[in-house]
Amino acid sequence: MIFTKIKRCFYFFLNMNDFNLFFGIGIEHILNTGALDHILFIMVLCAVYLIADWKKLLVLITAFTIGHSLTLALSVYDVVRFNSSWVEFLIPLTIVLTALYNLAIAKKTVPQGKLQLNYFIALFFGLVHGMGFANNIRFMLAESQQILLPLLGFNIGLELGQIIVVSILLLLGYFAVKIIRLQRNYWSMGLSVIGLIAGAIMCVQRVPGT
Repeated sequence: MIFTKIKRCFYFFLNMNDFNLFFGIGIEHILNTGALDHILFIMVLCAVYLIADWKKLLVLITAFTIGHSLTLALSVYDVVRFNSSWVEFLIPLTIVLTALYNLAIAKKTVPQGKLQLNYFIALFFGLVHGMGFANNIRFMLAESQQILLPLLGFNIGLELGQIIVVSILLLLGYFAVKIIRLQRNYWSMGLSVIGLIAGAIMCVQRVPGT
């Protein structure tokens, strides 16, 4: 009985080491230059929100999390497989489409209540980004004896990284709109144009078969 408890404790701490390792990998995966496409998507996704909209933004980020966590889990458990070439192309395409949607809203001055579509965009495009995360992490997770805890650690690490990016964007938005007195639409359009140009360049560079 005692030996069984000791064995369970031993395996628990081993798994926690895996959790901590993949937690760090998750943060690093979103906060490095190689993750520019994911950061740009978060930027255009949040471009229409300011600090006062934090509740809406929380729902938005949660929707994105659900999307990428779902495809990441399915891929890691080898339920589905994705063509890496197409995934690398689709990720910047989500940046372009989201940026265009933001610009369409700004030009037509669509009321904020009409922004509910953003939640579905976050969820659906989160599925695409989950494919990219999966292609980078699948083989590392496959080497772990226990997949669930490392997968959880990786997702939580990703979320913390995303929260850091969103927090920086909100602070910059507050400074631009409240301090400098830049019009809210100009702030949103500025971020969207940056994302649109960068995303379009990435799309051209990543066209499958080229």
